[in-house]
Amino acid sequence: MSRSSRPRTRPRRATAVAVLAAALLALPACSTSGGSDDSGGTSEDGSADGARAPEAAAERKAADADAGGPRASVADVATEVVDAPEATPRAVISTGNVALRGPDVATALFDVRTVVDRFAGEVQEDRTETDTEGEVLRSRLVVRVPAARFTEAMTALEGAADLVTSSSTSEDVTTQVLDVDIRVAVQRRSIRRIALLLNRAESIRDVVAIEAQLFRRQADLASLERQQSFLADQTAQSTITVSLERTPEKRPPRDDEEDDATGFLAGLDAGWGALVTFGVGLATFVGAVLPWTLVLALVAVPCWLLARRLRRRRVATPTAPDPA
Repeated sequence: MSRSSRPRTRPRRATAVAVLAAALLALPACSTSGGSDDSGGTSEDGSADGARAPEAAAERKAADADAGGPRASVADVATEVVDAPEATPRAVISTGNVALRGPDVATALFDVRTVVDRFAGEVQEDRTETDTEGEVLRSRLVVRVPAARFTEAMTALEGAADLVTSSSTSEDVTTQVLDVDIRVAVQRRSIRRIALLLNRAESIRDVVAIEAQLFRRQADLASLERQQSFLADQTAQSTITVSLERTPEKRPPRDDEEDDATGFLAGLDAGWGALVTFGVGLATFVGAVLPWTLVLALVAVPCWLLARRLRRRRVATPTAPDPA
């Protein structure tokens, strides 16, 4: 390595040393298990040592298969990953939120989709609400754009309509990505070596014990690969949430001339309005009293006729003379 390349390599090696300790914790403690089995072999309990013998032997063979132990393997893989050209760029997870407002939400929504297409992005989620007349009232979109063009996309989306609020966050996950990459590389190398060891097994006990080690490391590898895929997706595509809302309609203020209008037309307008108001009030009163009037008429007319008939009978009946 030349002198000019040493300053660039030292920071990357320092990063590898930082993630080295975390990567070591994920590896099975082969050497520790082997040491405990050796100490158990010198104990007086021969039956326990016999039961643990296949697993202990498999763990010792797995440790021997890792070419100098897990620490040496991790150190070698860490050096390879750190020195790789693909590991030099920074890994950043960026997210943004943009709130927009405009009189025509449908047009603003079309402009937002145009911006997303221009930056080779995609709409991951779309939730749109309309009013009773079918016009777009509000909309919420979750879009993904390339991380390299996140700032440009945010600026373009802010100009799609009237900007209300805008915020963004960025998280540097370079160390986390490097750590996961080292763990994946170490697990893959360990699985390959244990698979070779499985092919050389001579007894059923050795096969069962080595397969247990192999399955456990394969499960750890699957979990690490899922983390690796998630980090790769989040660092490659940035997420932006766009909210669109219709501008509230405001009633136009009345002119001063209308408020201070005077003259014949103004008086005629005021008088006509008062007449209409009086007519509406009178019609309302008549409509409210009419049912009661009909009920009172139905009761009062028969009573009046009966009283009139009784009065006529009293007049027609002669009074008897007093005896002398």
